[in-house]
Amino acid sequence: MNEQPLLAHLIELRTRLVRAALGLLIVFLCLFHWAGDIYHLVAKPLMDVLPSGSHMIATDVTAPFFVPLKVTMLVAFLISLPNTLYQIWAFVAPALYTHEKRLVLPLVVASVLLFFVGMAFAYFLVFPVVFHFMSSVTPSGVSMMTDIDKYLSFVLGMFIAFGVTFEVPVIVILLTKMGVVTVPTLRQGRPYVIVGSFVVAAIVTPPDVLSQTMLAVPLWLLYETGILLAVFLGKPVKRDESEAEPL
Repeated sequence: MNEQPLLAHLIELRTRLVRAALGLLIVFLCLFHWAGDIYHLVAKPLMDVLPSGSHMIATDVTAPFFVPLKVTMLVAFLISLPNTLYQIWAFVAPALYTHEKRLVLPLVVASVLLFFVGMAFAYFLVFPVVFHFMSSVTPSGVSMMTDIDKYLSFVLGMFIAFGVTFEVPVIVILLTKMGVVTVPTLRQGRPYVIVGSFVVAAIVTPPDVLSQTMLAVPLWLLYETGILLAVFLGKPVKRDESEAEPL
């Protein structure tokens, strides 16, 4: 008797995963022709500060082919992310209570938008500063020619660092609504957050004060924003069995 519902859930999960994968594949195939241009766009912040005559290099035989494909796959994932999130939501939503749906959906949308904002912040503001600093401290007689694969690894790491950093308000709101922490506790932890912000920035960013500050200060300000939003949204949400919806 219990096998049929479980089988139905597994079939539904498979269907949602297939649809998410197909969405990603379709977008990737549409972008495949412009893989080189997409990589050039990602590399532009570094290329703009390289001295005249300097360029990027590929130390691996297959790197000129696979690195642009990796970048294109990343872009395709970001473009198809709304479809992926919709498939996840369609699978999970029937098991949520009404008040949980009202909370989770806005948080998911906000988290995606904030992650994109964090990536844009890194690309348009942080990268030019970091690469200009690296170019300026290059010793005389040394040509700055970065390997494209290592550049991609660096860029992805920075994108993830700033994307996750900009999720802080969502994390703060989620913790307060779940009752894990309270607003007074968050306020008391402010000094530790400020110190921790600079510690995290020192770990994930290059060793220059400016780029570290450009990560640490937004991290602290986003924490403060999360506190303000937590105060505005009110008390933690309590589950009410009467609001349960059938699966």
